[in-house]
Amino acid sequence: MMRESSQVRSRQVRRSHVVATAVVAALVSLAVPGCTAASDEARSPGDAGTAGSTAPAGTASARSAPVPSPTPSYALSTAPRTIPAVREHTPARGPGWKPAAGARVGVPPANAAALADEGKLLAGELGMGFAETADPRPGDVELALGAKNSGPPESYTLTVRGGRVRVTGPDEAGVFYGTRTLKQAVKSAGSAPEGTVRDAPAKPQRGLNLDIARKNFTVGWIEDEMRRMADLKLNQLGLHFSDDQAFRIQSDTHPEIVSTPHLSKADVRQITALAARLHITVVPELDSPGHLGAVLRAYPALQLRDVQGRAVKGAVDISNPASAKLIDELLREYLPLFPGRYWHLGADEYQALVYRDPQASFPQLARAARQKYGPSARIQDLAEGWLNDRADVVRPAGKAPKAWNDGFFAGGVVQAAKDIQVEYWTGKETGARPPLEYLREGRKLVNLNDEYLYYVLGQPNQFTYPTGKRIYEQWTPLVLRGTTPVPDRYAAQILGARLAVWCDLAGAQTQAQVAEGIRLPLAALSQKVWDARPPQPAWTGFKALADRLQPPG
Repeated sequence: MMRESSQVRSRQVRRSHVVATAVVAALVSLAVPGCTAASDEARSPGDAGTAGSTAPAGTASARSAPVPSPTPSYALSTAPRTIPAVREHTPARGPGWKPAAGARVGVPPANAAALADEGKLLAGELGMGFAETADPRPGDVELALGAKNSGPPESYTLTVRGGRVRVTGPDEAGVFYGTRTLKQAVKSAGSAPEGTVRDAPAKPQRGLNLDIARKNFTVGWIEDEMRRMADLKLNQLGLHFSDDQAFRIQSDTHPEIVSTPHLSKADVRQITALAARLHITVVPELDSPGHLGAVLRAYPALQLRDVQGRAVKGAVDISNPASAKLIDELLREYLPLFPGRYWHLGADEYQALVYRDPQASFPQLARAARQKYGPSARIQDLAEGWLNDRADVVRPAGKAPKAWNDGFFAGGVVQAAKDIQVEYWTGKETGARPPLEYLREGRKLVNLNDEYLYYVLGQPNQFTYPTGKRIYEQWTPLVLRGTTPVPDRYAAQILGARLAVWCDLAGAQTQAQVAEGIRLPLAALSQKVWDARPPQPAWTGFKALADRLQPPG
């Protein structure tokens, strides 16, 4: 009896221990909160079937199904951290996506001709393979063109679901910008969040203007800068290649005007080829009738002189037909070299018009104006006619002409053609008018406000280097002149903006210093032209993200 009682008590103790263990396990499972994406990623699939089992090997409990782990759950995702920030993100629950061994960037065969460049670039950046395939595998990124008008130009949809990524857009540029978002998401956080991004730019023209006339920039530097621009979804690079100091592109029709060093035509083709792959339009600027000092050194007979015979810096005599002939020959030579849509004609700071009495100071120009446009015409009409004539040269090549705002004059008998886009930079120069005057005329403007967007080497003439913080916190595309915005009803007429690098004192900074100096201003500009709404992060947070995505130096 004593032995039998002992065995009974032993079985009761063991039974009580098993019950207690099961109760504790159940309580622990109830106490464990839903797993985050990070914790679920850390747990291998094989761990789920054994976690929480406490029965020793060989017992009946060990041979039966183990106590199950909590079903994995994920916090609702947040938008990817990118510059510019995405405009719309629909969150979802899931582990997100990150590059994995064996995963590929895939492009359907039907889209291969259009999207292979975008796919191969992204694959190289993320360390993945590339494939032309209509059958994406788990872990793959799929790029595809949607229906032609399925969204606004340059828009895209990026969906992260089920361990895959799909990027679609109505055009190649949109799909490309989706790949920039994916690249930045992985770089900023290690993975792209679950959910769907729908994104599109607020402004169609977004970019950088570069003065390569006063300072020579190497092909490698320009290409590096374009790659940075592309990641920021900037799509326009202006090249001001002729000025008083130098003429920087090879010419076969007039080699005598070309400076050393300069870009060869092969260099230009290399630049425009990369630009096309990065969905950047290169906008060339052959400035006239001012800023032609380098040309005039070879053609002194075309130099504008006042009534006392004094040469006017950089200005050609627009009453001399030979001046127009020379510039038009250069325009026609360069038109095929630049495949982009736009052509910048300059037209700014024609020094004849800054004289107190231009009509008396330049009787030859006044006479030519009356002969061409009637007895009431003035020199400003002759200058406006010059702009229109040059626009007539570039239009047949399919170019949309642009000119600086101080080349558009009011009150004359000649008006600038309505299709010439106004590049508004100043309200200070002679002939420059407040932005509202151009807008009320129905003109379309691009913002290069010299108060915020002029990076002038050496900071002459009271210019100070722009800062990303000031652009981010104070400027919008509506701020065309000074610090005061124009009314919001004109927003659709403002096509975008560019940050402008001018090299007045070319030796004041090295190429590397220029690149670092414009890094944060370009990032801030990209945010403000992509999304018209006030940005959400404070500047400190935005700068920290910019430093992570595009580190200093």
